[in-house]
Amino acid sequence: MFGVFLELLGRPVLCGKSLTSTRWIYRYNRTSSLCKKGGIVNKINQYWTFGAMALAGLILSGSAVAQQVNIEAAKKEGKVVVYGSVPPKSMGAINNGFEKKYGIKVEYWRASSTKVMDRALTEWRAGRPGFDVVEGNRGVQLIMRNNNMFGKFISPSSEKFPDKFKDKQGVMTPWRFLPISILYNTELVKKGDTPKSFNDLLNAKWKGQISMPDPSRHTTTAQFLANLDKLIGEKAQPFVKGLANQRPHMVESLAPVANVLVRGEAKLGITYVKYVKQYKGPIDYVMIDKFLADPNYANLSAKANNPNAAKLYIEYVTSPEGQKAIAQEGEFVLYPGINPDIHDAQTVAERSIFMDTPDEKEFKKIMGEYHKLFF
Repeated sequence: MFGVFLELLGRPVLCGKSLTSTRWIYRYNRTSSLCKKGGIVNKINQYWTFGAMALAGLILSGSAVAQQVNIEAAKKEGKVVVYGSVPPKSMGAINNGFEKKYGIKVEYWRASSTKVMDRALTEWRAGRPGFDVVEGNRGVQLIMRNNNMFGKFISPSSEKFPDKFKDKQGVMTPWRFLPISILYNTELVKKGDTPKSFNDLLNAKWKGQISMPDPSRHTTTAQFLANLDKLIGEKAQPFVKGLANQRPHMVESLAPVANVLVRGEAKLGITYVKYVKQYKGPIDYVMIDKFLADPNYANLSAKANNPNAAKLYIEYVTSPEGQKAIAQEGEFVLYPGINPDIHDAQTVAERSIFMDTPDEKEFKKIMGEYHKLFF
């Protein structure tokens, strides 16, 4: 394709037939003095060609090109160390499939995205990075990218993903996205009584009955609140103040919200839709008009101890095989035509809006503001 593009740019329709060389492509006619060496057409062709090659170089340097993976080298390394935020049971669908297919052991350490970042940054700054692959949401991944922690790698399978997810720098590989909604305990809240929107959470009857992560400590929740203007416009800031007045049941991250709901310690929760599949118990989600969603990435360490195994792992999680495996665990994935086993999953995907990501300085500012507001 690129060769065709180069050739089209490099041949003005002025002379007789095509000549291809390793240096340039141009058209000429031996009988025409204009096309002979030194002739004006000859010069035009050369200028045209060199301009085309320069343009092509710019295009290549400005785009992310997928890299092939050395499977044999990966097998020789024998293992891959992964830090991530996906619960071990769900990630087991990926890790077990990878180990079975390639015979490469996966060492998986799981925590909230914020804690994953904290550990990875601490190790990196101490000169002892322990991960080969780090998985997590966009906000924390951008912070790590800005600390030059990632090596350049784009998996071949991720080329099939929607363009809006792709990283132009060729560093971050997307693999799933996480829509956020209102979840509820179906034994404590009748379906007809559920909130229809986030604004409904401010109803007095829900005071003390809502669970959510602490936005002064959890980056994704801070990001979510900061993006609410995409859903409710100018009502976003008054809503956040009203939510603080509802005295929500605070937890560490988004996953514990589902546990709180299952145990009946709260009736409603702000968390990921996927947990209705991943947690056994009486919980469901509210189908709202629009969902704020967070893309997640699986990225290669710039100092990976097992770089080939790491690249192969990233390729596997983005492949149709890996995407189907994790979708069966309730994850919303990016490979076209693959949806999780959650009712109305395709509608959720179609209604999802992707959150803007504050930089590290902005995160600190808004999380400080939320601490004053909620405590």
